[in-house]
Order: sequence, then structure tokens, then C-alpha cells
Amino acid sequence: MPKEKKERRILVFTGAAALVAVGLNLLLSAINTRWKNSKKKGLPGSSVLVDLSASEISKLADCIIAKSTGTYDRVASIPLEKVCYENVVSPLADLEAQQFPLIQSCVFQWMVSASVEVRNASLEAEKRLEAHFLLSRKREDVYRVIKALLDKGERIKPEAKRYIQNLVKEMERHGTRLSPSKKIEMERIKSQIDELSLRYIENLSGGPKYLLLSEQELAGMPHEFIKDMENTDGKRKILLTNYHVTPILEHCKVGSTRKLIATAYGQRGGKENLHILKKMVQLRIKFAQLLGYPNYADFATELRMARSSAKVLQFLEEVSTNFTELAEREINLLKDLKRKEEGDFPFGMQDLLYYMKRAEEEHLAFDFDFGEVKCYFPVNIVLSGILKIYQDLFGLRFEQITDAEVWHDTVQLFSAHDCSTSELLGYIYLDIFSREGKYAHTCVVPLQNGYSTSDGTRLVAVALLLSQCPNEKDGNTALLRFTEVVTLFHEFSHVVHHICNFATFSKFSGLRSDGDFVEVPGLLLENWYACYVLLVPFHIIESLTGTCIYILYRCYESVSLKMLSGFHQDITKSITSEMCKSLKIRRDMFSGLKIKQEILLCLLDQIVHSREDVDIIELVKDMHPKVMMGIPLLEETNPASCFPRLAVGYESVCYSYIWSQVLAADIFTSKFEDDLLNHHAGLQFRKKVGFGQGDSYQELVGINRDAF
Repeated sequence: MPKEKKERRILVFTGAAALVAVGLNLLLSAINTRWKNSKKKGLPGSSVLVDLSASEISKLADCIIAKSTGTYDRVASIPLEKVCYENVVSPLADLEAQQFPLIQSCVFQWMVSASVEVRNASLEAEKRLEAHFLLSRKREDVYRVIKALLDKGERIKPEAKRYIQNLVKEMERHGTRLSPSKKIEMERIKSQIDELSLRYIENLSGGPKYLLLSEQELAGMPHEFIKDMENTDGKRKILLTNYHVTPILEHCKVGSTRKLIATAYGQRGGKENLHILKKMVQLRIKFAQLLGYPNYADFATELRMARSSAKVLQFLEEVSTNFTELAEREINLLKDLKRKEEGDFPFGMQDLLYYMKRAEEEHLAFDFDFGEVKCYFPVNIVLSGILKIYQDLFGLRFEQITDAEVWHDTVQLFSAHDCSTSELLGYIYLDIFSREGKYAHTCVVPLQNGYSTSDGTRLVAVALLLSQCPNEKDGNTALLRFTEVVTLFHEFSHVVHHICNFATFSKFSGLRSDGDFVEVPGLLLENWYACYVLLVPFHIIESLTGTCIYILYRCYESVSLKMLSGFHQDITKSITSEMCKSLKIRRDMFSGLKIKQEILLCLLDQIVHSREDVDIIELVKDMHPKVMMGIPLLEETNPASCFPRLAVGYESVCYSYIWSQVLAADIFTSKFEDDLLNHHAGLQFRKKVGFGQGDSYQELVGINRDAF
């Protein structure tokens, strides 16, 4: 390009960037003026905007897209012989870091806002932003510049080099190296996969919606359950949903009814979904092969700790084999119970939950009543206990902020500080109470990552914990079910992970951990109220030497539960030791069979995505009795037809949760088992492994286990 034209082009980019910057600054200034007029307290180090109008969301999305486009254009205009860290990495890294809280400010509103208009504007902004950033990752002109810098071999810090390698790999996985014709084919395949995925999910809601059963066929069901069922011509209407199916499989004494219900529920999606899945898998493999991978499973696992499908399959088979002895004892116990109650009938999948429940009732320390247990978990006591446990364990201090702007009057805001240095680490929004229009599940939303800008400025992390806890009613304290307590405790670990995981680059901070590791903090902390530990020394994952996998049963430590509980009418009375013992029994029982069921689905997922032309029907028919201790597949059912993770979001990576369980168990047994509140070990984990600098856990867990 002639020098004059090149200079003119750069001038155009510079002018456009200036206009975008002015527009964004004007918008942020207007929002800040409105905020100042409300006399609410500001949050130093936070760029998150928590209470935007619909029009502000739309304008902010416009500004984000315009600034992103301008930055990418400027990077793309750099001559390949002049690329350097300052003109390639710095602008891209700063753009990502600065825009992330603004993007989240637009996007999280659809989950929390009471205004339909704001929720719709937020959803629309999310679609536009996703489409823009997808196109940005496919820009060949930007890829050439970044790749030139990587090939140049400039001496830079390891994290910066990893950042560049990450950008290059990300863009290559989006097809930047493909020929134009292959890019078109890739987009066509992707579109077909998306369409098939949608059809698969839609089919799960098709087919029969209910069955009609007499009260005799429902013998053993609680009176309240039957009373709540709709009466149709003298029979009860049983919906084929978890809400009805699970209680029947757990309580109904009639074996033929259990089989009827289990079969009908297992037929969701049917043959059509099996056909869809086969086509979907073939297209995914073709998609991966276009990018140079032998199969889709290798493509999906490449950037995870597993690195390859072969290692995942070995890992799953190793876990399955070493759980066989335990699972065999468990299935023999269940078969004995069935023989005593029903005679010499074959044991089937429809019997699992029912006889697990019977065995559980026989072994409970007392007449276990979840309604009574619930009385010991008022929301405010549970929340206070969670904060205290995390503070004590990880050397943190949480302080409530009462005069800052929030989107609803039930939202609580806390600052998080390092206990020893008083350094501000971040902010935590707790939006945990139920209300109309709010997102229905418990989850953590990162709003801002903790990172260092190119000029050395440090910005803190901001996280949002969403849940649907009950509200106080008529002055009565809201109580939580034990499962809700477990979920809150688990999810808060992700909050602390996000707040404490600080990195130089926003891309590597917060919850942006390796996909095989991100659940480790939550699973590790579950052991503070968990009843058993799955122990597999991590070097199995590294070398798969055949080391024995076993269950480590341990005396249930009630210290954490007592910190989380207090009787709602007298909070000085914590949960009883008998209740703790019963919760332990519930968690311990049939862990072998439960993990076998998980492994079956994970093997199915991994095998179909790693081999071409797999006969899914024959695969499951053959694999089911081998994994499930001789229990045959229910006739005319196939889990592949009704396993949504195969269709959306988890294809080829369903194994990841078990992988994380192994890591969490290894850390727990080596550092925390003898002292749940080991402050020193907690600080080590926070700073070096789970909540440390970037991805340093990869150096400390597995490669050198003793380093932790």
C-alpha cells in the first residue's frame, strides 16, 4: 500500500476511534450523572453498571461493538514487519478487559430486571454482541497480524506469550486458516448442527405427556402425592416429568407400575432423536476434520486438561473398573431386598431408586424427616454461616455495603478484602430471593474480572450470585431445604474463586479456568458437609498407571453443618448430631452405582464423538449391562434419545464433572481431611491452586502434587 494511502487509512481509524471513545464517554457520563443524582455510593475499582434502562442497554451495546470494531481494524492495519507487543497485544488485551464489565452490564439484566422492556433489551443486546464477537474471532486480517507476532518470537513474559497463543488457537478453531470454500462448508455444517440440536431438545417435550393410573397401581405412594394428582375418570393423571416420575420410582410398591413409568419416561425423544443424534455426531466429526482433527472428541478436549479423547476414555474405564467391587456389593444388597419383597423376579433399572430408598430407610439413624431438617436452615443463618466458613478458611473479610445502587431492594452487596493486608479484592452481589421475572436457577455470573491494565492499574473482580430462595411470609423466617443449602454453599465457592483469581490478563482471571478444573473449588468445598470422598490420586490422570480407585468413608464432620444451621424458633440450637449422621448415610449409600450411571453416559458421549458410524442402539445395548453390573437396558428405551447434554453445551465433555471430582478429592484428602478449618491450607489453595494467579494450578496439581 502506498505510504500516503496507508497514512490516510490509519488516520481514518484514529478518527473513528476518537469518535467512538467520545460517544462511549458521553454515554457513561450520562449514566454516572444519573447515578450521582441518586446519591448512591460508588464502588472503587468497579466498572459494572447495575441499573440500566432499555435505551441505555441498546446504546451501550452500540458503543461496545463500535469500539471493538475500531480496535480490531487498527490491529489489522499494522504492517506484518512492524508487529510488536505494544501495538498488537496491549490494545486487544485492554479492549477485552475494559469491555467485559460493560458487556456483562448489558447482558445480566435479562436475568434480574423487574422490567419486561429491560429484559427484552438485554436479550437483544446479548444476541448482537455474541454475533459481533463471533465475527471478530473469524477475522483473517487480525489473525495474520497476531500470528506474525507469535512467529516473530519476541521476548515477552510467559503469561503474555500464552495470551497470544490462546488468541491464535481460538481464531484457528473458528476457521481462519481454511480456504473460502471450506469456510462456507464449515458454516453450513454449523448451521445444520444448530438446527438438529434444537429439534433434539424440542422432541424431548413431544410424545405422550402423561399416563393414567389407578390408586391400586400407585400403592405405596404418600397420600398427599395422590391427592394432588388430577382425577380423570377415576384414575390419576401422572405427568411424565421429574416432578412425578422420581417420587413414583422411589415409593411405588407395584413393580409393573415402576417399569411402566420408567419405560415411558425413558422413551422421550424416541427413535427420531436417535436418528437426529446420529446425523448430529456425523456432522460434528466432519466439522472437526475440516479443522484438521481426527474426530470431534479430540477437538472438544484439546484445550482441556485431558487434552485428548483417548485419555478421557482410559480415565473413565479406569474409574468404572475400580468401582466394580463396591457397585457389586451394592447391587447384591438391592437384589436381596427385592427378593424379600417381590420374590424371584429379575432386577431392572426401574427398581434402582425404589430399593435404594428402602435400604436408606433401614439404615437411617432415626425416623428421618426432611421437613424437620429444614427447620434448622433459616436463610439468614445459612448465609451468615457460609460467609464465616469462607472467611475463616481462605483469610477473607466480607463487609456489607448498604448504600450502593442495586437493581432490587432485596439484593445485598458485600466487599471482599484480604484479611491480613486489608486489600480490596472485589465485590459480591447476592440476589438470592425469589421474585417474578427473575432467572429461575442458582448460578454465579461474573460481572468484572480482576486484572492489571497495561499501565499497571489493578481493577477488582465483581461477581453476582443468583438463586431463588423463598421470601419471608407473614413475618415467618424463610427456610431452606438441605439440597438448597448444599447448592448455595457450592455456588459461593465459585464466587470466591472469581473474586480471588487475579491475573495480568482478563482472559485468564476469574472463572475462566480450564473447563476440567472450574468445578474443583465447588466440589472441594462440598466436603465440608459431604459424607464421602471419591479418591483417585491425580497422577492416574497424568499416567493412568492403574492405581486403585477407592471410596474413603470417613466420620461425618458436623462442625460445618452446625455453623450453617440454627433452629428457626431458637437459633442457638443447631442441627442435631443424629440428623448429621442421617445426612451422612444418605450421601454415602450407593455411591458406586450412582457413579456407574454417570460413567455410562460419559462413555456414550465420548465414544460416539470419537468414532465414525457408531451404531448407537447396539452400543448402548452392549455397554449398559457391562457398566451397570449386569442390569439390562429397559426394553424400547435408550438414554441417548433423552440426554440433552449430548445435544447442547456438553458434547464430548460430559466426563469433566467426574474429572473435577477426582481433583477435588485429591486436594481434600491431602490437605483438609484432618482439619476442615485448616487456615494455612486454605490460604495455600486460595493463592496457589484454586484461586491463584491465572492457571498456576496446572503446575501445582497433578504435575507436582506435593507442591500444594
